[in-house]
Amino acid sequence: MEVRTTQQGRTLTVTLRGELDHHAARDAIVAVERALDAALPSALALDFGGVTFMDSSGIAVAMRAMRRMAALGGTTALVNVPPQAKRVFDAAGIPVKEETT
Repeated sequence: MEVRTTQQGRTLTVTLRGELDHHAARDAIVAVERALDAALPSALALDFGGVTFMDSSGIAVAMRAMRRMAALGGTTALVNVPPQAKRVFDAAGIPVKEETT
């Protein structure tokens, strides 16, 4: 799992690439939380466009990011979610932004 960050103003984009399973999720959570702590953004776009597979562990990554952003008073959007990962989010009732960033 590769985690890349870009920032434009107060918006942080975290791009995930590769398989997001149980083992990768732990590292992704740490990377996302470090990026949020460093940037202190007002908006987060969690970009799943490069995710080739995701199990329910991906939900934990999204939920931790969403909770952290809520604590910062900011917003989170899950973007560029591939169909397989979208089915996982849909099953959990987690909204996914349909359009791309």
